[in-house]
Amino acid sequence: MARSGITALPTREPGGSPGAEAIRGLLLGGADERWDAVAEALLLYAARRDHVARVIRPALDRGDWVVCDRFSDSTLAYQGCGRGVPWPELTALHRFALGDFAPDLTLILDLPTQEGLARAVARAGEGDRFERLDRGFHERLRQGFLRIAAKDPQRCVLIDAAGDRESVQRAIAAAVMARLGVALRQ
Repeated sequence: MARSGITALPTREPGGSPGAEAIRGLLLGGADERWDAVAEALLLYAARRDHVARVIRPALDRGDWVVCDRFSDSTLAYQGCGRGVPWPELTALHRFALGDFAPDLTLILDLPTQEGLARAVARAGEGDRFERLDRGFHERLRQGFLRIAAKDPQRCVLIDAAGDRESVQRAIAAAVMARLGVALRQ
C-alpha cells in the first residue's frame, strides 16, 4: 500500500495492542477446551475493545488505513457458527463493546476445509487450540464465513484462496481497487 501512497497500519486479532496480545496468549494457548464459547467471546471482545481504542481508532483518526488480520466476523464464525453461541448475543456484545464500529471492507479468503487444515498444519505444525479442533468445527466455521459474505455483500468480498499465492494476491488487490476506489501498484 505504501507504493500506492497510502499509509496503512497492519495489525491482527486477537491481539494488536499490548493488552490484546496478553489476551491472545490466553485464547490460543492451553488445552483445546480451556474456555467455553461464551468465555472466548468475552475475552475476544475485551481484546478487541482495547485494540480498537489504543491502536485502530488513533490510526484512523490520523487518516491511516488499517489492515487487520481478522475482526468481529471471526467471532461470529468461530464462536457463533463453530461453537454455537447465538448470533444475536454476539451482535449485542459487539454493540456493547464497540457500538457501530465496523470495517469498510472485509475480504474472506475461502478454501475447502481439508485444504485449509492442511495449509495450517504445513505452516504451524500442530497449530493453536482452534486449529486442533475437529473437522466438523472447521466445516461449520467455513459455512459461517460463507454466510457472513452472503449476508453482507456490500462490505464482504469472497476470495477463492485455493490458487497459488500470486493469484490470490491479484484477487485481493482487484477487490480492494474495485471496492475502495484506489489504484494499488503491485
